[in-house]
Amino acid sequence: MKQSLTLTAFANKNVLITGTTGFVGKVVLEKLLRSVPTVGKIYLLIRGNSKNPTARKRFQNEIATSSIFDTLKASQGSRFDELCETRIHCVTGEVTEPLFGLSEKDFTDLAADIDIIINSAASVNFREALDQALTINTLCLKNIIELSRRAADCPVVQVSTCYVNGFNQGVMEEDIVSPAGERIERSERGYYEVEPLIARLLQDVEQVSAAAADDHSREKDLIDLGIKEANKYGWNDTYTFTKWMGEQLLMKELHGKTLTILRPSIVESTLQGPVPGWIEGVKVADAIILAYAREKVSLFPGKKNAVIDIIPADLVANSIILSATEALLDSGAHRIYQCCSSEANPIKIREVIGHVQQEAEHNYQAHDKLFYRKPKKPFVMIPGTVFHALMAISFHMLKWSSRLQGLFGRKTSGRKLSNMETTMKLSKVFSFYTSPNYTFSNRRLQELSTRLGEYDQSEFPVNAGMYDWAHYLREVHVAGLNKYALRPKVVKMNPPAAKPRSRAA
Repeated sequence: MKQSLTLTAFANKNVLITGTTGFVGKVVLEKLLRSVPTVGKIYLLIRGNSKNPTARKRFQNEIATSSIFDTLKASQGSRFDELCETRIHCVTGEVTEPLFGLSEKDFTDLAADIDIIINSAASVNFREALDQALTINTLCLKNIIELSRRAADCPVVQVSTCYVNGFNQGVMEEDIVSPAGERIERSERGYYEVEPLIARLLQDVEQVSAAAADDHSREKDLIDLGIKEANKYGWNDTYTFTKWMGEQLLMKELHGKTLTILRPSIVESTLQGPVPGWIEGVKVADAIILAYAREKVSLFPGKKNAVIDIIPADLVANSIILSATEALLDSGAHRIYQCCSSEANPIKIREVIGHVQQEAEHNYQAHDKLFYRKPKKPFVMIPGTVFHALMAISFHMLKWSSRLQGLFGRKTSGRKLSNMETTMKLSKVFSFYTSPNYTFSNRRLQELSTRLGEYDQSEFPVNAGMYDWAHYLREVHVAGLNKYALRPKVVKMNPPAAKPRSRAA
């Protein structure tokens, strides 16, 4: 076996990973099992549910059955189950609960047996209710910090997001992010003092909850509160706002300890491994691609000549593993890395649209779960102000036309109105990401990859400059989206005709 600092660093080291029921967490777990045979135990913190009350059951039925492990199963054969039994240790617990909901003894025993923590648990709902977003993306990190302290200050690798940069503009470096909105006190050590802000937000949550008439209105009001507060301090949504606060908590509480914050940009399907195009669910860009493919959206707000940052999931997993390698080999430092493409391999939004439309034009039949037919309308991106004015006028005209036809007894199709509502909903959530005023730098991540040597560069590539966008978007991503993320179209069958009744004699 060739010399590898990654294999050396992980040799007999025990890893705790959170978030393996999610997309990125599965890719990280698979890559560790396939490419880091020297690793010791892999602890997975998994919350039980009604179907699978224990972590082991949930692992067996929701994680090990994922198609991402098909390549590993094919190479391991009957040894795959043995590998999971001996290497993977499942812990039934909740990352948001003190001590993960474990007993004092179990938590202490867990801490005594781990060498590094990889935290990829998060709520990636951009419009999450503020209390939930705070709990999952910010406050639960106190439990990660406590585990690290009890584990002899073991390193923490925190999976964050490039979009903690919020409303800042220009080139976003791998550094602590300053709020683009209202002022927050900054420590002389560099991080921001977010505890007073968190305390005030929790008080606001209590007040809003107490005033709500029912659970539905409570959730809506807390979503609105989260968006308002995020915008005020310089973020587009509750997700990125609470992830930024989580970074500050970690930097403060783990000062002088080993901490790496790894920020991916928009994570999409795998480029190479374990197979090209593997993806789970519909991600940020895919929601718009799917709406276009199903002919629900043909107009969207955005800057067509702006650079959008998309990164394949396997490059993200590799970045996490290399970050962990460095943390194990060189303790006591805080590091921030960004896994992204807009510096090494920039692509404009109009080019992404062009590649998807070309695939729809020339090869839609090959992607039958994505394209039910060839889309008849092109996907057009226009400035946000124009879009919102046009949508407002069109919406009122369509409503007026519908009422007028109703007066004359004509039935009107609700499809146009439904498509317009879909467009508005998607624009509300995603228009910030299609109107970027920034690019992300990842020079430090590239330097890390170079420092670790040729073998690790080859086995754990992180360079977004290694692929061609036309190939990735058309032949890898669209094909993967069709194969792994979508279900076949359900064809509604007409009920069988009733048999004629025989006449009575």
